[in-house]
Amino acid sequence: MKEKLARFMVGRNGNDQLNLFLLGLDVVLLIVASFVRGNAGRVLYLLTFALLGWTYYRMLSRNLVRRRQENARYLRAQYRFAAAVKLRREKWVQRRDYKFFTCPSCKTTLRVPRGHGKIKIVCRKCGNTFTGKS
Repeated sequence: MKEKLARFMVGRNGNDQLNLFLLGLDVVLLIVASFVRGNAGRVLYLLTFALLGWTYYRMLSRNLVRRRQENARYLRAQYRFAAAVKLRREKWVQRRDYKFFTCPSCKTTLRVPRGHGKIKIVCRKCGNTFTGKS
């Protein structure tokens, strides 16, 4: 039986990170839909099954190039989200000792020590200079 399944899946996308995320989202939507009554619950159930269908379509698809592009876009978005959360957390932990500025030119986050009054800040990435109160 395992060999038949393995032969069937040859040349197909299979499971990737985007599919795992979609399956997790599907479980969450299913749980939420079980608590919601009326038309909203029916819509959530319909959305849940549509999402499950799309997940299986991606898993059994033979268009590997397209599925890998979709997964790469998902991984880039996941990385950007995780980096933003990490930056927020670091800002929160260091908020008493440092003040954070955003470079107006390249939008890089810059950290300067607090308590030095009005200072000239030079961006290490682009070299832009601006002033700010620390």
